[in-house]
Amino acid sequence: MKAVILDADSLGHDIDLTPVRDYVDTLEVHSLTTTEQSTERLAGARVAIVNKVVLDAATLEALPELRLICVLATGTNNIDMAAAERLGIEVRNVSAYGTASVAQHTLMLILALANRLPLYQQDVRNDLWNQSPIFCLMDHRTLQLEGKHLVIVGQGELGFKVAQLGEAFDMRVSFAARPGNEANDSRRGFHELAPEADVISLHCPFTEATRHLVDAELLEKFKPGALLINCARGGIIDEQAALTALRNGRLGGLGVDVLPKEPPRDGHPLLDALAEPLNLIVTPHNAWITPEARQRIVSLTVDNLRTWQAS
Repeated sequence: MKAVILDADSLGHDIDLTPVRDYVDTLEVHSLTTTEQSTERLAGARVAIVNKVVLDAATLEALPELRLICVLATGTNNIDMAAAERLGIEVRNVSAYGTASVAQHTLMLILALANRLPLYQQDVRNDLWNQSPIFCLMDHRTLQLEGKHLVIVGQGELGFKVAQLGEAFDMRVSFAARPGNEANDSRRGFHELAPEADVISLHCPFTEATRHLVDAELLEKFKPGALLINCARGGIIDEQAALTALRNGRLGGLGVDVLPKEPPRDGHPLLDALAEPLNLIVTPHNAWITPEARQRIVSLTVDNLRTWQAS
């Protein structure tokens, strides 16, 4: 069985691929691959292992020996799933590999924003502490998490882990109903819960029901000091509306690990706003990148290979 990894760099150079290499007869590893290069590199392979490389219908049709695509992530939007099914190519992804990693990152954003870390770091850099008439700075009102209301959208494994961490800080946690399915859900809807929230953390997929779930209209109903965290997918919040709310004091803090287009080669308003005195944190979609999480992807991929071969 010949397998080809198209974009190994997406896992990082410190990850051990030995478990995959030991399972297949031949493993070819490419650091990065374009869609145009995929046909040549996958020629003769029964298994394609890919993270973000787009495998469209034309590419798949040119690979008669390909029988399995192992995606090194949860999302499969880079694969033409209809074409794969039509051609008899199975697609297997991985999930729940980064629960601890993403939950930790989420809590980091919550804690940093609650304590106004971006603002106080900027003050220290600008020598305001040196010039303070008293021993400390207290110009930015912080948020004590104990007793505050954390609203989570997405009650999967990750949402539950974030809830546990919030409860460790004695926060009151509510899960919102699944967006788009409120009529059939016993939980309160997000639009009903959001105005009561001190912290909102998003852990739901990007769908038509969640696109701009947090928009300008909903932001007007937030508590003025509320913190908004998005470690899910770009576009679930209207980033421009959220930035406007932050600038106008309608939002207490904004932390995002995702943007609608990644990497943001053409820039993004949130990146430009990092130079402003705002309680804003933007991280480069790296909530998932602990070595443990990335190595877990390799283990789960081997499990997918084993299950496929046994079927």
